[in-house]
Amino acid sequence: MKTAVSIPDDVFEDADRLARKLGHSRSQLYSRALCEFVARHDPSSVTAALDAIVAEEPTVDAFVARAGRRAVARSDW
Repeated sequence: MKTAVSIPDDVFEDADRLARKLGHSRSQLYSRALCEFVARHDPSSVTAALDAIVAEEPTVDAFVARAGRRAVARSDW
């Protein structure tokens, strides 16, 4: 989809410079930046990212698991 947005000249110049450095078009850079921004503000994507990280961790032994649960139980969220 095509859209038009207004951005300050200095932001445009920085983005243009970064796009050239990365070998991307400005459209690719803006699309990637917007996707990352939206993902950071979507609680479900944050949860999914954390779940993926936890799934990659090696299995923890019983002592470490119990100690971790106790530490979390004592923490104020």
